[in-house]
Amino acid sequence: MEAIPARARVYVACVALCALACLVPLLVAHTPWWAVALLAALYAAGERIAARWRFAGTFYPVLLAGAFLLPPPAAALVAVPGALLSPAGQRPLWTRRIWRAAQLAVAVWAAARVHGALDGQDAVATGQFPCVLLSAGGAVLTFCLVLTALDAGILTVAEPVRVPRAWRGLFLRSLAPIAVHGLAGLMMAVLWRSPYGSVAALLVLLPMCVSGWVFAQYHRERAAHQATIRALVQAVDIKDGYTRGHSERVGQASMMIARELGLADERVEVLRFAGILHDVGKLGVPTRLLRKNGPLTPDERRVIELHPEYGHEMVRGISFLGEARAAVLHHHERLDGSGYPYGLRGSQIPESARVVAVADAFDAMTSTRSYSRARPVSVALGELAKCAGSQFDPRMVTALAKAVDQYGWHPAVTADEACTPPARPPVAGVPGAHR
Repeated sequence: MEAIPARARVYVACVALCALACLVPLLVAHTPWWAVALLAALYAAGERIAARWRFAGTFYPVLLAGAFLLPPPAAALVAVPGALLSPAGQRPLWTRRIWRAAQLAVAVWAAARVHGALDGQDAVATGQFPCVLLSAGGAVLTFCLVLTALDAGILTVAEPVRVPRAWRGLFLRSLAPIAVHGLAGLMMAVLWRSPYGSVAALLVLLPMCVSGWVFAQYHRERAAHQATIRALVQAVDIKDGYTRGHSERVGQASMMIARELGLADERVEVLRFAGILHDVGKLGVPTRLLRKNGPLTPDERRVIELHPEYGHEMVRGISFLGEARAAVLHHHERLDGSGYPYGLRGSQIPESARVVAVADAFDAMTSTRSYSRARPVSVALGELAKCAGSQFDPRMVTALAKAVDQYGWHPAVTADEACTPPARPPVAGVPGAHR
């Protein structure tokens, strides 16, 4: 249980109690148990397949078909066995399984209630169009709203994420896929009530399985790219011991800035990758220069300053990185044009690079290294503010200051003082900035 904060466990318990309240009427209501058992078994089997193919939500059509066909308590029960028996991934397993079961039960119950209030079951039984679409649309929208609202709630109590932003991002990402699942669930329900019966309804799942398999292949490819990124970052950390862990923290700071700027979640993720990979070009720099004691000669500095171009060449073939590639190339540019490698000015510098530049300098100043002690966060933010407009984009500096004020910052030692070389001076510019 230590992996989940206490307030998150309380939140999970409250949602679980709500789910139990949704199921209580089963004890007194007339329930079509054979339909519940069939749909629950189908959903549980689908969850096992989804886990094996490594994607989630594939069998939402079964849950939504239950919402269209069954009374609300019975529809809520369909989700419970499959969610409790599905692989949880991370520990604590049962806390996560209970959370998933409770979340789905509440969402399906709410969808079934709305569907019933709109006379959806009669419309499904008689095949009345467009009435059946309107009632199903209301149920699907309710399902999506409840599901994402509960997800946003757990994010806000378990992680430092604002409720409106967390909910808005989750809802917008989920609405289109759940709408497609809703159409498949509606087709299942209509066929179920038709003379062809429940067996014909199951045929709807075949195209869903095929599309799910294709989606799984995409995610496996993306996971392979991410594994490549992790390997590159680990290689940089091993080669330049002075900045061990620095890349991950720059990725975190870049993500904080992006969220404060109100960027879309997809761009936030890309900027996190940009921060993580910003120094990957150091793999092309001779190790003796990265670990040299004392000042660099002009020729040595010119070699060091090639690392953004090396990094860009290394990541240019990773298509999903998008604008992160520009950040890798331009994160040492300065607004006044005195940066490198191309001396870009102002808005000529890509926005992603301006974000990473601030995150990079901030972590360099707030991390303890063999050649400098960590500066207090307030001092580091003050230094960034002094250089805003000349070296850094003032918008990015302000966004970082606001994010740190709200969520805090916890710098870490990035080099082992017992095994690193003697002190070397920092580069010119912001005090504490690294090469």
